[in-house]
Amino acid sequence: MIRKIIKIDEEKCNGCGACADACHEGAIEIIDGKAKVTREDYCDGLGDCLPACPTDAISFEMREAPAYNEAAVLAAKAKKQASALPCGCPGTHSKTLKREENRSSYDNTPSVSRLSQWPVQIKLVPINAPYFDGADLLIAADCTAYAYGKFHEDFIRNRITLIGCPKLDSADYSEKLTEIIKCNDIRSVTVVRMEVPCCGGIENAVKQALQASGKLIPWQVRVISVNGEIMNS
Repeated sequence: MIRKIIKIDEEKCNGCGACADACHEGAIEIIDGKAKVTREDYCDGLGDCLPACPTDAISFEMREAPAYNEAAVLAAKAKKQASALPCGCPGTHSKTLKREENRSSYDNTPSVSRLSQWPVQIKLVPINAPYFDGADLLIAADCTAYAYGKFHEDFIRNRITLIGCPKLDSADYSEKLTEIIKCNDIRSVTVVRMEVPCCGGIENAVKQALQASGKLIPWQVRVISVNGEIMNS
């Protein structure tokens, strides 16, 4: 059948993987450093991947393609969900942390972590963890904590922290984040990402989640340079 489907310009594609993360249906994969539509029947033609692409390598075209197969998409999602880490894994056990000041083993100066909960990985955190109720949520690309020296004081403090890497993780963050926002009383969302283009995937996932949740929640984005500076305020 002739229908609208996405087209990827491989010359423009930088292989960041943001489009694959933004594609809820799993139609796109990164192969040999380039994004490719590996399942045309998974592409619904709505183009969630378009705004995620930092190089404008994705466009629409009308051409011969298999019909969108919603049943196959749902089955693939269910299979992916079933292969996730089992709930008995210690890394997924929800905990609220109480911190006390301790001394650095390097120079004996006072130090304290501002992390108030566990786990922190977006893929591992339980959707209905009790610490989400009334939370100010921090959603950060994991490199930001290494690049910005005052990350604990300026960002983690008094927030519930979730981290991930949109380039290296294969998970669709937007679906998980949508459920977290829908199911809990989230007061605000702060996104912290690096300046590099592939980090746009985590910002895009939060945008999609906020829109899909149907809630009006204050949110902001902070961009960290590779030199460790906040680029916007």
